[in-house]
Amino acid sequence: MNKIYFNADEAIADIQSGATLMVGGFGLNAIPENCITALVKKGINNLTCISNNAGVDDFGLGLLLQTKQIKKMMSSYVGENAEFERQLLHGEIEVDLIPQGTLATRIQMAAMGIPAFYTPAGYGTEIAIGKEVRAFNNKMYLMEYALHADFAIVKAWKGDKFGNLVFRKATRNFSTSMAKAANITIAEVEHLVESGELDGDIIDVAGIYVHRIFEGKNYEKRIEKRTVKINNR
Repeated sequence: MNKIYFNADEAIADIQSGATLMVGGFGLNAIPENCITALVKKGINNLTCISNNAGVDDFGLGLLLQTKQIKKMMSSYVGENAEFERQLLHGEIEVDLIPQGTLATRIQMAAMGIPAFYTPAGYGTEIAIGKEVRAFNNKMYLMEYALHADFAIVKAWKGDKFGNLVFRKATRNFSTSMAKAANITIAEVEHLVESGELDGDIIDVAGIYVHRIFEGKNYEKRIEKRTVKINNR
């Protein structure tokens, strides 16, 4: 099976309007930039996007929000995107805010083939509305369902022609679980190498989970910077 694609346009060509996508990244780290740009260009809409955050106004998923291609966001942190806030306040987008640990575990459960699990996170809050609640050892837990997607889109540091992926440090974030929780996983990598070049002991995602892979181009690799305010008092 040939998993190698020439570019992002080819790799995402069969993603259609209405699809559910898992999109890797944490903040501005390890964003699948090429695939997102290709999705903007393709012009599909009514997408459901599962991602830790919603990008920023002019980068990452923020680009798809600008063009109103996203119908629903399932995220844990969305505080850096003014356009997302505007759409939410005006009722232009559906939003499912999920505690970060719960979001990560729902994806992991899908990767493991486990349909649901119990967590104390969110009990007694709006998050619990409509969900099954059970007591274990005198503590209350919510039942949460695993999260699946039609496509997972992730960015890795290196990949080989079999689809094996290696991430660098924090770039693993949600991507290693997302790659195992979708019907089709698309990986863009900074370096595409020959089969056998990767050390088997450092592979983060086995090629069996990856259906398409290509070497990305022109990465911005934005970083978030901490700013401080001097207290003159």
